[in-house]
Amino acid sequence: MVYRRFVKRFLDFLAAVILFIILFIPMSIVGIVVKVTSKGPALFVQERYGRNSRPFKLYKFRSMTDHAPQRANSEFGDIKNYITPFGMFIRKTSIDELPQLWNIIKGDMSFIGPRPLAISDVKVLRLRKQNGGDSVLPGISGLAQVNGRNNLSDEDKATYDGKYAAKVSFPVDLLLAFETVFSVLRRDGVFKENVVENEREHS
Repeated sequence: MVYRRFVKRFLDFLAAVILFIILFIPMSIVGIVVKVTSKGPALFVQERYGRNSRPFKLYKFRSMTDHAPQRANSEFGDIKNYITPFGMFIRKTSIDELPQLWNIIKGDMSFIGPRPLAISDVKVLRLRKQNGGDSVLPGISGLAQVNGRNNLSDEDKATYDGKYAAKVSFPVDLLLAFETVFSVLRRDGVFKENVVENEREHS
């Protein structure tokens, strides 16, 4: 309980500030490359839902063209046609998620927790409210992300989110952090054939 209420937030804030300072120049370079290689802003900003289903603004590096249509995942069979070449790289390496360090510093997010979802993911949001999955801060990575990411059904995502919320602890977060690193290196679940995350709608 102490870890969940106090220690987790302190460690998140401390680590996010340190990483933000260390990565400020590399992140600035990524932002410049995004801007000069495709039309549109360097950052993608979208309203997502976090702890207790409260909305907040989430930040990512833009990886799609500025004319990408707004569709849900299941309706977007040709999404790769709208992802820029550099956008493909930053998605596969998860570099597009780095601006969320600012969300962690602000207190909107944690490093580990259920992914913050857009209103189009209303089914998962509803299931989270039922099983307690929205009782913790959302995270850059979480239990669902290391167990399938985009390959999971809505029900499975919500189930994993509820399980995490019920078992928040330092050992669990540390294990998930290590598993996240390995998942990123293996690119697990980054793309699912014909059903890929649309940054206009999801994460």
